[in-house]
Amino acid sequence: MAIWTKPISTEILTSTHVDTAAERLGIEFMEIGADFIRGRIPVDKRTRQPYGVIHGGSSVMLAETLGSCGADYSTPVGHRIVGLDINANHIRGVAEGWVNGIARPVHMGRSTHVWQIDMTDDQGRTSCVSRLTLSVLAPRV
Repeated sequence: MAIWTKPISTEILTSTHVDTAAERLGIEFMEIGADFIRGRIPVDKRTRQPYGVIHGGSSVMLAETLGSCGADYSTPVGHRIVGLDINANHIRGVAEGWVNGIARPVHMGRSTHVWQIDMTDDQGRTSCVSRLTLSVLAPRV
């Protein structure tokens, strides 16, 4: 059973990120499943750090983008999502290709969501794991 409360597709997510940091860094939305969002970020001059591997902040940008979209599209219409906390464990440096991420909910409560975002390189090796906690804000009356 799908968790989505609003229409969602890769095209919708792409169109809502025009002129944002996610677009500028080249984040792409690849797949929407019943309970996950899959996306990726290129490892290139926009996202590398001086040692030639993906910058940790770029991985976190992918994680927060995927997790925030998941929370936003699985809460009631009119509710807003704001980030409370994000952590990331950088496991493996990635020097080329893509970092692929998949976001899945760990907890979907009335006032908070927690999402797990697992990231891999193009060979499927874990590069980063992240957990994102978000606040669900009810519509203002």
